[in-house]
Amino acid sequence: MKSDLQNISPSFTVEDIHKVREQSYENRKDMTPEEICEDTHTGAERFLQLFNAPLDSAIESEVIGRLQSPRRLAV
Repeated sequence: MKSDLQNISPSFTVEDIHKVREQSYENRKDMTPEEICEDTHTGAERFLQLFNAPLDSAIESEVIGRLQSPRRLAV
């Protein structure tokens, strides 16, 4: 995803959202659900570090629980 993020416009348009989603799909299409979860968690940690926000363990546990639940799409 990093290479395509260089092509994101400063105004962050709808086209940019499509680029990000397409690249995310390409990066993850061969991953297992566990690998996708780990990749998402790693990205969230980096994001929170940028904004100096701690990852609350209660929220983390809830999110991981929802991701592992068979009903995870019914949020």
